[in-house]
Amino acid sequence: MNMDKTQDIAGSVPRALTRSLFGAVVLTVLAGGVLPASAEDLPGVTANEVKIGNTNDYSGPASAYGVISKTEAAFFKMVNDQGGVAGHMINFISYDDGYSPPKTVEQVRRLIEEDQVALLFNTLGTPTNTAIQRYVNQKKVPHLFIATGADKWGDYQHFPWTMGYQPSYRTEAQIYTKYLLMQDPNAKMAILYQNDDFGKDYPAGVKDILGANYATTVVKEASYETTDATVDSQLTSLQASGADALLVAATPKFAAQAIKKVHDLGWHPKFFFMTNVSISVGSVMTPAGAENGIGVITTGYMKDPTDPAFKDDPGMNEWRAFMAKYMPGADTTDGNYSFAYGVSTVMLQVLKQCNGDFSRANIMKQAANLHDAPDPVLLPGIKVNTSPTNFHPIRAMQLQKWDGKTWERFGAVIEGAGS
Repeated sequence: MNMDKTQDIAGSVPRALTRSLFGAVVLTVLAGGVLPASAEDLPGVTANEVKIGNTNDYSGPASAYGVISKTEAAFFKMVNDQGGVAGHMINFISYDDGYSPPKTVEQVRRLIEEDQVALLFNTLGTPTNTAIQRYVNQKKVPHLFIATGADKWGDYQHFPWTMGYQPSYRTEAQIYTKYLLMQDPNAKMAILYQNDDFGKDYPAGVKDILGANYATTVVKEASYETTDATVDSQLTSLQASGADALLVAATPKFAAQAIKKVHDLGWHPKFFFMTNVSISVGSVMTPAGAENGIGVITTGYMKDPTDPAFKDDPGMNEWRAFMAKYMPGADTTDGNYSFAYGVSTVMLQVLKQCNGDFSRANIMKQAANLHDAPDPVLLPGIKVNTSPTNFHPIRAMQLQKWDGKTWERFGAVIEGAGS
């Protein structure tokens, strides 16, 4: 795995086919149509190798997520040690983009035009993936299981080569709002969100539920930039609003700051909701002070490595055995490691379903035809399913609350619309 930090010169974006024609052709493939394979259809594929490209933040404001791609590199090493897929070894190439969209564009161009990868897998971040989405679709490169839950990654009609993985942020916000209204219809909410497509999905989801009552229920919003040093001033202003419910949509660094600052302010909102992308015990709750986060509510779709209920769980034991052999010494309380393992098993399933045909069209077709695909770290009752008209692989979540040591699940598994 490469973690290159050099700057590339961005080339020009090739002119795309018209959107309607392009979408129709790709959807025909996804629905089961066959396009003839040729040498041009097989970039990144040789007689014994498949190249997979990835970008992640190893050095910027979301660097806590860097362990995801490191784990994926180790996962594909395990796959290669076991003989690869259909006689092909996996060459996983990952570059640092510093969570900077212009850098992501440079690195993805490098992956596609120089390294000639067959596909992109689990590229991290909402603003970064937004910067490359149109280019990748014009190039007809599978852009699979990206590491962001923005609702727009399920737009198969306009971006038929891009597919998300985790549940939609917007659906997640809808669930928090429904729960809040059930518990206290008169609650007043404040929202802190990252000022990009990731963060903005949360107030949008709240609005979906509240409708015309949004302005009276949400008494204060505050946003922050990823270049900000802290979110202290935003939280001070949110507390001053008199809100008794707080929703935080932040990446790990700022999520940990938020939990600690709310505690330091002596603010005790009756409901404190935290985005599920920032609930890792190792990278968020421990740095924030485990006791400071008691009572925080989130949603989960993965088994928490610190939850005693999964001590002898077969799927988690599979992950623990992998970690012991391929990631010795890593912090196994950090859920980013288990997330990476789970999504990698689904990517492996796609490659297996390709049955040796690693053309980009067939890779995309198989990604859009998953039926209860294996992800050993998902919570019981949550499945991975896709179709040519469903690019939201995971649509269900369960509420959970931090008790100072682990996330304690409550209530039933809730299906989201995932629109």
